[in-house]
Amino acid sequence: MEKKEEHQQVEEQVVNPWEVSAKDGGKIDYDKLIDKFGCQRLDQSFVDRVQHLTSRPPHVFLRRGVFFAHRDFNEILDAYERGDKFYLYTGRGPSSEALHLGHLIPFMFTKYLQDAFKVPLVIQLTDDEKCMWKNLSVEESQRLARENAKDIIACGFDISKTFIFSDFDYVGGAFYKNMVKVAKCVTYNKVVGIFGFTGEDHIGKVSFPPVQAVPSFPSSFPHLFSSKDDLRCLIPCAIDQDPYFRMTRDVAPRIGYHKPALIESLFFPALQGETGKMSASDPNSAIYVTDSAKDIKYKVNKHAFTGGQESIEKHRQYGANLEVDIPIKYLNFFLEDDAELEHIKKEYGAGRMLTGEVKKRLTGVLTELVERHRKARAAVTDEMVDAFMAVRPLPNMFD
Repeated sequence: MEKKEEHQQVEEQVVNPWEVSAKDGGKIDYDKLIDKFGCQRLDQSFVDRVQHLTSRPPHVFLRRGVFFAHRDFNEILDAYERGDKFYLYTGRGPSSEALHLGHLIPFMFTKYLQDAFKVPLVIQLTDDEKCMWKNLSVEESQRLARENAKDIIACGFDISKTFIFSDFDYVGGAFYKNMVKVAKCVTYNKVVGIFGFTGEDHIGKVSFPPVQAVPSFPSSFPHLFSSKDDLRCLIPCAIDQDPYFRMTRDVAPRIGYHKPALIESLFFPALQGETGKMSASDPNSAIYVTDSAKDIKYKVNKHAFTGGQESIEKHRQYGANLEVDIPIKYLNFFLEDDAELEHIKKEYGAGRMLTGEVKKRLTGVLTELVERHRKARAAVTDEMVDAFMAVRPLPNMFD
């Protein structure tokens, strides 16, 4: 009976690293997801504590619950308060030439964490994963990894505290030893239970999870963390990556490491509405960092799903449904000013502000963000990519 109920629940919404969908195109139920995955809600006490420990205002993504769930984030903060250090680990699967705004969210937040806590960061580019899942050639996956690295560097990471690596280039040595240790601890049944692999999946997919697991262990980076095996790791990521780290956390104590801590974000909704995350295969479902001001205006006006009423009269009478309104959701992510956001919500919800006005404000916010990113990316040279990806010690990483 339990199995049947579990199966029904699985069908209601699917959230894993390769698929995010809700039943009948509905919304993702994040409360159910927290229960199913077994992580915890990130409440206001964490936001206050981060502000207290870092002496700087909390990031907009933290204040507004974009990063909404965690595993052991309290332990990271306890350790930091005692004067212990930690390091950050995040990553990107390079499957497309250009990133959309949803892809930028973990990196924007990770940059804030790096600056606020003054800690080192490793960024994994899983070019091997995308080669296996997306049917890309090895060479094309490697090329996309370097292109994506430019977008990541453009987010403003500190080169004296940041190591970016691609799996095809870096895996080996101590990193590979840790992969083997992890692989020995995870049965085939376990990996099928966590990731849902089937008999039709090639063995490359089944053997991949340890590759994403072991950057959580400092000994995978002897050039950075030699003799620092006790260093804790914090992973900022979207919640669809959680299965990898459930597996990692299960294995870590058995092979002598701390469990990595996680801080996890909601999905960034598609322009057409909240049915999971944006699709790189549908260019009109997302705002890309390569979009022009004209593209952004067109996409927002033409494709952004709104909660406004069908006529001005009705809108003035009933106001907008903010629960489903995508322009409001996007402003919640990217409009820095809390007071302005509250004002817009109040006026729009009461029908005093029209959909066109809200879309105009959003277009301005997104255009500025994308333009800033484009300028920063244009300044990233191949030499800078080589410098970030060079296997080197980072002597000032905790300064």
